[in-house]
Amino acid sequence: MNNFSRAFIIAEAGVNHNGDIDIAKSLIDKAKDAGADAVKFQTFKADALVTQDTPKAQYQATNTGSDDGQYNMLKRLELSDVQHLELARYCKEKAIAFMSTAFDVDSLRFLEQFDQPFIKIPSGEIRNALLLWHSVKAGKPLIISTGMATLGDIEFALSFVNYALHHDSPPSTIECIMRYRAECLSGQYATDCDKSLSNLVTLLHCTSEYPTPLEQVNLRAMQQLSSTFGVNVGYSDHTLSLSVPCAAVSLGATCIEKHFTLSREMDGPDHRSSLEPEELTLMVSMIRDCERSLGHATKFPQPNEFDTQKIARQKLVAKKQIKAGERLTEDNVTTARSPSGMCASLYWSVLGQESSCDVEIMSPIC
Repeated sequence: MNNFSRAFIIAEAGVNHNGDIDIAKSLIDKAKDAGADAVKFQTFKADALVTQDTPKAQYQATNTGSDDGQYNMLKRLELSDVQHLELARYCKEKAIAFMSTAFDVDSLRFLEQFDQPFIKIPSGEIRNALLLWHSVKAGKPLIISTGMATLGDIEFALSFVNYALHHDSPPSTIECIMRYRAECLSGQYATDCDKSLSNLVTLLHCTSEYPTPLEQVNLRAMQQLSSTFGVNVGYSDHTLSLSVPCAAVSLGATCIEKHFTLSREMDGPDHRSSLEPEELTLMVSMIRDCERSLGHATKFPQPNEFDTQKIARQKLVAKKQIKAGERLTEDNVTTARSPSGMCASLYWSVLGQESSCDVEIMSPIC
């Protein structure tokens, strides 16, 4: 995502397919129609991801009921290997990038065959050393979500990524990672000594609340992530707002991730915190408008403004008729819009001088 000219927009289908391949394909269609750069799913095996006694998160229980736990819910939302292959082929047909978040190493290895543009580390796995290690070794740029994370969590993840970039064997202790970070980077992540991390990683600011109240978004944290860690930053949005992603882009987000669904009325854990297709389309359009309007960090007149400037800026004119040789004073000189004449900024400079010609009322001073 270096030298970006526009934000990379990920339409997060997640598990909003409800385990149905036809719904998943419809989500791909809608993501493509909306103008997203990629559509992303989630790859996991419930047997490997969660123990059978793990309860649902509060928002999951609210949206799907609390009769069963995470295991049974996720089991119903798994995509098979064959379904992944079919969805990746369908994305290729539709000319939209296929992505999926792996929640375990076996899923990560399975996804390597699809040549994704990025490997996504979800918020809950920011301290999953095993998954981080194998994600780095897959050799793709990383997008790391930071929902629920402290700066210490993020520092751990980036230190671990940096260690994995330069070592063939995993670290024996966490202390090895932090010591290597201190020795090589002197406490900074984008030094002349090592630019590889800043070229590899995009951190997504995120609030893991579904949906996220606007008061809990804290977009300015993106600026802290950028200045502290020296990597690209983006935003993973769980609000129902269309303007928040635009605000993120205006603050420098190079990647926007947004959940979407065919309908918020569908059953499932994430539908109610997702945009519907028409909203996704509008969001993408608003982001692109925002990008076009951002321009450069330099103030200068635009080309078409010069013609307007000639008319809009006031000139020195005669408040009343002035004879040649008559002294210019506050009584006979004023300012008004005129296609010609001296700039109004010269008002006090001409007072006391003699007029070089006869000047009719409201005509330019000469």
